[in-house]
Formats: sequence, structure tokens, C-alpha cells
Amino acid sequence: MTASPLDELPSEMKVDDALAFATRLHRIGELDAAETVYRRVLEAVPDHPDALNFLGIARHQRGHTGEAIALMQRSLELQPDATGVWNNLGNILLDRGRFDDAAALYERCVELNPDDPVVHNNLGVLRRSQGRVVEAEAAYRRVLELDPKNIDAHNNLGNLLADIGRIEEAVRHYCESIALMPSNPDARKMLGYAYYMLGRFDEATAFYRAWVAEEPDNPTARHHLAACTGENVPERATDTYVESVFDSFADSFDAKLSALTYRAPQLVAEAVDQVYGKGGQALDILDAGCGTGLCGPLLAPHARSLVGIDLSAPMLSKARERKVYDQLIKAELTAFLEGAAASSHDLVVSADTLCYFGALDAVFAGVHHVLKAEGVLVFTVELLDAAENADCSYRLAPHGRYVHHPQYVVAALEAAGFGEISRTEAALRNEGGKPVPGLLFRARKKAGAAAHGQPRPPSTRSVKS
Repeated sequence: MTASPLDELPSEMKVDDALAFATRLHRIGELDAAETVYRRVLEAVPDHPDALNFLGIARHQRGHTGEAIALMQRSLELQPDATGVWNNLGNILLDRGRFDDAAALYERCVELNPDDPVVHNNLGVLRRSQGRVVEAEAAYRRVLELDPKNIDAHNNLGNLLADIGRIEEAVRHYCESIALMPSNPDARKMLGYAYYMLGRFDEATAFYRAWVAEEPDNPTARHHLAACTGENVPERATDTYVESVFDSFADSFDAKLSALTYRAPQLVAEAVDQVYGKGGQALDILDAGCGTGLCGPLLAPHARSLVGIDLSAPMLSKARERKVYDQLIKAELTAFLEGAAASSHDLVVSADTLCYFGALDAVFAGVHHVLKAEGVLVFTVELLDAAENADCSYRLAPHGRYVHHPQYVVAALEAAGFGEISRTEAALRNEGGKPVPGLLFRARKKAGAAAHGQPRPPSTRSVKS
């Protein structure tokens, strides 16, 4: 019989000792056991404010955000000056996109404890999500006044400065972060990219090579070395790389993309509306690479069934909270499509997913397989500068995503059996203070068509970044 973490819990225990035991379980990820003990504490002391707070955190981590908010609000009624609870509730509301409500809670924290660096850091994240860059920078700098060795603040300030084009300043904060924590993967990735953006190509290459030498199996180091040098570029990002990026990104994904004026889901939804009108079509829809489900509410008016697929379990947990998907599946996209039932969907959409694929023939063939006759595919890709890369089908860019030549995408769609292909250029987000150019494609499965071969023009090779 498998041992349970609760086997260590005595039959009789003081409340404070039980709460300490539960928090230890919580820290090591034993959420089921931790919740059980928190609930036992609350059975003994129904208004224990700390147990209410910690149980709220656990419920949020399990995707039960409404219950979490109620538990934390009750904790604050009992302990109105508990800055930690105000901060935790603010974090949940930030995660939910309730920026104004989160701001009120963080500002209350600052009133109660103006020298708490954690709260100032979170307020900076919030202000950046709102696009209030000056206030975000001020908040991060306040953190560093209070705690000059705060790694989160150095990372966050570096990312903010990089996003608005102040890359030299960003480099200083990434270097400081790495000096404080040499294994910091986020700062390492961004420092190499910053060197590249500054034209310091030799430094970028040397930096990534040293990282790979130190950690030869690190998917982030290997992926970005390939992006920087053009050597050993895979046809798509590896599963381990994608999971490493998005598993750690899930909690802050929506807030961070809001700060980047992220438009891909809206563009996809508008294209769907152009095909089907404003809804009521009762379509079977596949959201390919659904992430946290940003497309879900926009697609729901068209859906008889809505299925989301993604490689990141934490991202799928966030999508589940939206309560618009009939099914959410963790799988690699191409493998899922190849194994799915033929002719099972009227519409497949993919917002900002195919930028993690270089070669598109396999994924398009898979989409063709699952679409019903005359079914529709709507997706975005990032745009390769055709003037500078006329003979290149796709390239793994220094930021770690693939960019595609429009002619290659069209050829790949045609080879897979699609027609009625239309494309529109559009900015997908802002990065480094500049819009990221992209393409919105719409295509229809030809009646009676079967996929045939791989696209040829232009060449399918990758070139050095």
C-alpha cells in the first residue's frame, strides 16, 4: 500500500502544529494532503484566518478560483491588516485580469507596509500589464531601493526595459540577476537575446555556447543557440522546450501578453466571424494550441463542441477555468492530429502556435485529416522579411520563434489540399518597443482533396539568423 503524507499526522495535534504541517505539505506540492489538513484545522477553528488564506491559495492552484477568492475575503474580514493576504488576493485577481481590483488590493498593502518589496514588485507587474510603463518602472526601482539583490525585480525591470527598446539598460539588470543566481534560466535566455538585438553577435553566440557546455541537455539553451547561430535548427521546437517555456509562464501569461498589446486571438476571431457571421452556426471547433484559452470565449458563440489542445498542463488548467471548452487535451499538436478521427471538425483555429513550427507540411496535413469537407483553417504566423530572405521558407529567429515566408505557407497549404487561401498582414504584439509583423491566414479544405507531397517553392532550408 502506498504511503500517504498524512500518515505522519498524529491523531491529536495542536492547531498551530497542524497548520505548520499543512504548509510544509503545501510547499512540497502535496496539495491534496495539505487541503485535508487545512480543512481539519477549520473544522476545529472555523474562523482561523491563516488556514482560510492558505486553503484559498491551494484552491486557486487547483483551478477553483471563485472558492479561493471567497476564502481569502473571509480571512481579511477576520484579519484586515494582514498584508500577505491582501497581496495573495491581489495576485489572484491579477491572474484573472481584474486589474483595477488587484491594484486596489496592492495599494492597500502599500498603505499597511510601504517597505514591502514583494508588494511593490507585484504592483509593477500589474502596472506593466495595464500598459502604465512609467509606473511599472518606478515600482521595480522601488523594490531595488528596498532590496538591491531582489532577483525578480531585476528580471522584471530588465524585461520591461527590453520591451520598450532600452536594451542596454536591460542588459545590466539581466547581468545583475545572473550574478545573484547564475542558474537563472529566464535572465540567461533574455541576456543572450539582448546581446543579439544590440548587434553583439559574437557575445550572444559565446554566451549560449557556454550555457550549452554547462548544461548540454537544457532545452532552452540548445534552442536559443540554434536560433542565434542557425546551426542544428530543428523543424519545430522540441516538446521539452515548449513545455519549459509555457509551464512556467502559465500563471502570468494573460497579464504579460496584455502588456504587449497581444492581438492574435482577436484577429483569429474576426476572421472566423467573416466566414460564419457572428455566431449560431453550431460548429465542431478545434482550438489548436489553445494555451490559457484566450480564443475560447471568442469562439464559443460559433461552437456546438469546442476542443482545446495544448502541450502545457498548467496552460490547460488556466483554460479550464474559462468553462467554455467541452474537452481539453494535453498532447503534441501534430501527433494529436494524426491520431484523431478523420473529418471530425468544421473549423480549426491556431493563434500564435505555428510560430513554434518551422516546417508546416505535417501539421497542415494533420489539420486536413481532421477537417470535414470544405472545413476551414484560420491561423497566424510571424512574418519573415521576404526582401532579406527571398530564398528562405522559414527561419528560427533570435527571440526563439519561427518566422515564415508567405509563399512557403501558401505552398504548404496547397500541398496539403487547401484552397480559397487568403492572407492579411497584421501586427500580432509589441516587442522591444516595436510591433511584431505577422500574417493571418484563412483556408478551406478542398472538396474531395487529399494531401499530396511537400511544398517546394521557395526552399525549405533555414538560414543563419
